[in-house]
Amino acid sequence: MAERPIFIPNISGRAAVTTRMVSFEWHPGMSLSQKQKSIASLHQAAREQCQGIEKILEISSKSLEDLGVRSSAFNLKWLSSVANFPISVECAFQGSKVFLNGGPFTDLYEARPIDAKRDVRLRSSGNLKAFDFDGGNWPIEPQTAFYDWLYISALRENPEIADAILSFDGFTDIEFNPKKSINCQAYSAALFCSLYKQGMVDEVLEKRETFLNYCRSLDVSNARQDDTIQGSLF
Repeated sequence: MAERPIFIPNISGRAAVTTRMVSFEWHPGMSLSQKQKSIASLHQAAREQCQGIEKILEISSKSLEDLGVRSSAFNLKWLSSVANFPISVECAFQGSKVFLNGGPFTDLYEARPIDAKRDVRLRSSGNLKAFDFDGGNWPIEPQTAFYDWLYISALRENPEIADAILSFDGFTDIEFNPKKSINCQAYSAALFCSLYKQGMVDEVLEKRETFLNYCRSLDVSNARQDDTIQGSLF
């Protein structure tokens, strides 16, 4: 057995996303078929353990649905102000990191997402201290704010994908382990859905400080941090 989170959009209360940890049968192995068996098992268990959650989207390159693959941070791109070519969420995130001894490494904007994520400079430049994107400095607190802003900004520029994910009750990422990672594309997708259903997407994306202040106003429930009382929804 294993545990993974499911992220559920929430439009009531102070938490925009509710996270539930789901126990499910893990299918070991690195092949795509094994990963997809684990995804299917996770989704079935989530339906059984989380009342009212039926339609679930895996957001990753391992997804069984084309929409989940297209909406992964590796594949979701937009024409941002930092380049004259479409840039993926993953490359924007990795290339904007500022460490104690280096960064931002903006050449990663043009790299393959997998290469950007594995670039040795990201592990040899000291502690992460900020993000620098298009001349704007983003703090590392709130922890997921910059990544969420990138992902939601890219979704807004891809209305076909954005419209499609709005029909889902919850989101997963089989590769995300909250014991090892902080940011998660499935959490960002749930946050987008919550913002959209409240008519707030354009408002909070208008300025960096507006988005940061919005994130600071929330109770956070993202598998690593939980400011809410668990069990209030189900």
